[in-house]
Amino acid sequence: MTDLVRGILNIIWLVFGGLWLALGYVLAGIICCVLIVTIPFGIASFRIAGYALWPFGRTVVDNGPVGAFSTLGNIIWIIFAGIWIAIGHVVTAIPMFVSIIGIPLGIANLKMIPVSLMPLGKVIVPSDYFIGDVRR
Repeated sequence: MTDLVRGILNIIWLVFGGLWLALGYVLAGIICCVLIVTIPFGIASFRIAGYALWPFGRTVVDNGPVGAFSTLGNIIWIIFAGIWIAIGHVVTAIPMFVSIIGIPLGIANLKMIPVSLMPLGKVIVPSDYFIGDVRR
């Protein structure tokens, strides 16, 4: 995908759903940063907010094996925030699929659901970070 196409898709995405999704992640991040214990959730939420704002040209990868604390944190995240944000992705993806130009946006929206459910242990990198199966 060329940079021009990515830019156009990102602008369309921003107008038709990306801004609202990013604001949802920012709100979740602010709420999570209220308590010291939940600051890692807030940081992960802010990181995903940037991805939700401008997703084309970037991808989510695992940051290696997650430990027991990350697994427990992801379970807590799913219960209190992840499920609601994932529902937001599904709700915003449905109208995007209505038009032909919105289909890539709907697909991108659905691709965000796994990271919205389990953000700890994930990293957002440029799409060209991988060349074949080898990291740059």
